[in-house]
Amino acid sequence: MVTRSHDAHRDEFNPWTRIATLIEEAGHLLKLSEGMIKRIVTPERILEVAVPVRMDSGEIEMFTGWRIQHDSSRGPGKGGIRFHPSVNVDEIAALSADMSIKCAVVNIPYGGAKGGVKVDPEVLSREELERLTRRYAYSISPIIGPDRDIPAPDINTDPQVMSWIMDTVSMLRGHNLPGVVTGKPLAIGGSLGHAGATSVGVSICTVALLQQLGRRAEGQRVVIQGYGKVGAPLVKQLSDRGMKVVGLADIHGAIHVPEGIDAQLMASHVASTHSILGYPHGEEIAASELFALPSDIAIPAALGGVIDERVARSMSASMMIEAANGPTTGEGAAELARRAIPVVPDVLANAGGVVASYFEWAQDLQGFMWERDLFRQRLEKTMHDAFDSVWARHEQLGLPLRDTALVVGVERIAEATELRGLFP
Repeated sequence: MVTRSHDAHRDEFNPWTRIATLIEEAGHLLKLSEGMIKRIVTPERILEVAVPVRMDSGEIEMFTGWRIQHDSSRGPGKGGIRFHPSVNVDEIAALSADMSIKCAVVNIPYGGAKGGVKVDPEVLSREELERLTRRYAYSISPIIGPDRDIPAPDINTDPQVMSWIMDTVSMLRGHNLPGVVTGKPLAIGGSLGHAGATSVGVSICTVALLQQLGRRAEGQRVVIQGYGKVGAPLVKQLSDRGMKVVGLADIHGAIHVPEGIDAQLMASHVASTHSILGYPHGEEIAASELFALPSDIAIPAALGGVIDERVARSMSASMMIEAANGPTTGEGAAELARRAIPVVPDVLANAGGVVASYFEWAQDLQGFMWERDLFRQRLEKTMHDAFDSVWARHEQLGLPLRDTALVVGVERIAEATELRGLFP
């Protein structure tokens, strides 16, 4: 179960302790009552499920999964499902709270939720992955639905996994239910413009921060950690805006390309080799050296907890955009603040994905698909409005952007909680 630890070593690595502390600090800045702060911090529902799967060999393997609904004061829960060996209850709880804040910061009518299964999908066959997905979906089906909690893809899950979840829940309910998940293929209720929406939001926040700092986008040197669903589109999007991606890392290693990466060439290279290593114009470096490369902008777009005090101290960039969920530890954040390096936090920077999910969900409920241009126009407006709102509050309060975004999110959740009251 989710607990608050007083052990310093555990706190350093516990994502739940980190986000709970941030929410508490924001609540105290807003002068909320202790009761209200406790209500906002505490998850509403934690469901742990056993996931038995018949393997291709005929043997039964047992896996553990979770679905955690953190807050529903502003609307149904929203958050991804991840399949990864590192998944645990504290990680899922932290990510569900992160989603509550994120949805409030971009001002969409959702609460926060998150799910996951502790499994390495790389060792599963396609048939085993489908059986695991459907059994997990069956187990969490009583608490999900278009008006309760709407899952989406996350690490190691994709539109196909969402299709299996949607089909499983639809069979259980006895009717088609496209709005039960987002991130689906177009053929079964997906949305034009959803793919790459998180990267679009990150690029919008990058340019917006540069403008506020009086800097031009052209020629800015960027390092990106991660070349997946977010990092890969970012290379092209930032290059199209005149920036140079000079450093890149994936699970295999890191490279330095001082003249800037050619996005199309890199995409072709990865498609054929499944790694960024061996890129024709890149010098292979230690992954630990990525953020120390000469650069202007750092973008962690992989797993959480990678920007610790050591990395923050050696970081060359003068600004950071958090494309990953929870990439910065408490000590790392303190060091970046000490060095006066502005950071657009994950609850704002990578919110393009959940905004796109909101649009897909709305279209599923309406039974009407928007045109791609309308989708992109509304996505950009929502992200610009969110950035402007956080920046205005940042100037008013004189707080770092991370603290400001938390204040904006917690304040909106507190307002909804107060208006709804306490039942019974």
